[in-house]
Amino acid sequence: MIRGIKGIKDITPDEMPKWSVVERTAHALAHAFGFHEIRIPVFERTDLFVHSIGGSTDIVEKEMYTFPDKDGTSLTLRPEGTAGVVRAFIERGLKTYEASRKLYYIGPMFRHERPQAGRLRQFHQFGVEYVGSADPSADVEVITLLWRYFSALQLPGLSLEVNSLGQPADRQAYKEELVSFLKTKADGLCG
Repeated sequence: MIRGIKGIKDITPDEMPKWSVVERTAHALAHAFGFHEIRIPVFERTDLFVHSIGGSTDIVEKEMYTFPDKDGTSLTLRPEGTAGVVRAFIERGLKTYEASRKLYYIGPMFRHERPQAGRLRQFHQFGVEYVGSADPSADVEVITLLWRYFSALQLPGLSLEVNSLGQPADRQAYKEELVSFLKTKADGLCG
């Protein structure tokens, strides 16, 4: 008997209406906020994720689906979307188009996790990337878009909490306080 892979789920016709609402809402809001859809490959060269996510992270060390291509190149099913979007942005010269700085994607991602309730090895992700802006208003715009997205889906018990270390001077003061505190605990710290 042929069986599906553990941790991978079919989306059946009776489930599709809900999926369609989720995806249509994402497309509509992303467009309303001036984001443009980008479709990135389902697999990329492994080194893209090693360099962007970090070689010593759990995602890279334990959770990626990695396999050799026929020529020996190491390839990986995408565990997240940001790395592929940034790669495409740079490689395709999208930085020359102002509109392409605001990108979004929807698609399957893959992580080799132990299957459990609420966690699948193939999952779907909606992501937005505001590329090349250091302006905090870009973060506000992304947070607002995602808040409106989740609100439109009428998810129960929804709340939004934002944390910030403030302006550069505030961050410097925080850093100095943190370093001062950690110096008093140096004997108990590793390394």
